[in-house]
Amino acid sequence: MSAESTGQNEHYLRVFRRRFHAWRGTRPFWAGLFVLLSGFPIMYFPYANLQLGHLTLAMATTGGAGSLIIGVLLVVLGFSLWFQRHVRTFAGVAAILLALVSIPVSNLGGFVMGFVLALIGGAMAVSWAPAKEDPPVAATQQDTAGAPQPAAAGATNGAGGEFDDLSGTTPHRTNGRHSAG
Repeated sequence: MSAESTGQNEHYLRVFRRRFHAWRGTRPFWAGLFVLLSGFPIMYFPYANLQLGHLTLAMATTGGAGSLIIGVLLVVLGFSLWFQRHVRTFAGVAAILLALVSIPVSNLGGFVMGFVLALIGGAMAVSWAPAKEDPPVAATQQDTAGAPQPAAAGATNGAGGEFDDLSGTTPHRTNGRHSAG
């Protein structure tokens, strides 16, 4: 084992960070985090009591239960974006709709903090796409001397002498059109 190899000598926090980074790259992590964090102000503010000196300001509204439901749904959608990445479009659209519903129900969407976080997270979830996988590499190169070669564009086809144009713009098409248009 050389000094440059990564093996038993690597610190466990570095290993954890590398694995977390690889896990985070395969799913809409930041969208899930924004959606998850948006649920907390929406849930908290309708039940909060602010102390201003000896004055207690209670922000309890009639929409307290609705705020709690919206906040819990946003937290669940955030976790589902992390662990069920195939529901990203549904979860993103649902987060945006819940953010819009939270404006009248939950003190302007958690005093706009939860509303903005849910909108940004939902938009990020809808726009996220998984990375394209690398094509598999062929293990061996087989002998292709006896295999038929594909025809080049414009080459004469052996069947009727017609041109085998792969672009679809041949002058003699069956539908009567004589141009590419």
